[in-house]
Amino acid sequence: MFQRLAQLGQSDGIAFKFGGKTGNTRDSHRLVQLGKTKSPAVQTRVIEELFAAYFENEKDITSRETLLDAGTKAGLDAAEVKTWLDSGKGGPEVDREVQDAYEQSISGVPNFTIQDRFEIGGAQEPSAFVQLFERIKKQDGGSSKSQSGETC
Repeated sequence: MFQRLAQLGQSDGIAFKFGGKTGNTRDSHRLVQLGKTKSPAVQTRVIEELFAAYFENEKDITSRETLLDAGTKAGLDAAEVKTWLDSGKGGPEVDREVQDAYEQSISGVPNFTIQDRFEIGGAQEPSAFVQLFERIKKQDGGSSKSQSGETC
């Protein structure tokens, strides 16, 4: 699995390394929630910074220092990140997402829920998403429905 991921990453300019520390990532997910309060773009930048910290720079994404660094690189204010993490904000949202995933028997990440009807789990090729979107379009008669859902 690691070799496949490294090869896929290399083709997209990502130098995966696998020495990052693992542990309880609840605070990392809470930081993502802070980004979400700003905009989808900021949320995405937070996720990208956390991924880079862990997968490319072998950082400990359970440490406050790494979280602060990732948050500020994503464009968040350092003082706000500290206050957010110290306050416990975002925790109920993270806990709800974990509970929802448990109830849906989702046991791994990444996992994508599309239109609350379809799921794609694991590290999939882009073609898996294209095939699903084509299937949805065919089933929906080509209509463009609003798409929403959580990712984890």
